[in-house]
Amino acid sequence: MHIRVDDLVEVRTGDDRGRGSPTRAKVLLVDRNAGKLVVEGINRVFKHVRRSQKNPQGGRLSKEMPIAISNVLLVCRSCGKATRTGARNAKDGAKERYCRKCGAGLGTIAPPKAAKKK
Repeated sequence: MHIRVDDLVEVRTGDDRGRGSPTRAKVLLVDRNAGKLVVEGINRVFKHVRRSQKNPQGGRLSKEMPIAISNVLLVCRSCGKATRTGARNAKDGAKERYCRKCGAGLGTIAPPKAAKKK
């Protein structure tokens, strides 16, 4: 999975696809086991909250719900386009993400291994 917290993503499918052109937002949370992520301002629902000591007002609370990772594409920092990502070994032996359109590095995935150092 090549999407991390604080990445900028573009929503490509689903109910929130047409909200602004293009719909780009920051990733707040990634659930790797379920294959879902929470994106800022996307897939908002109302949770009805009963009055209590913790919440004396009660009412409807708006919150973001998870969406599938397959519904978003990562936005490259250098070219600014929504793109698929790949993984490659950097010169120092570390594994890094890269943009498939422009080839720019998007950060490391794993530290360098002793056997792969050049």
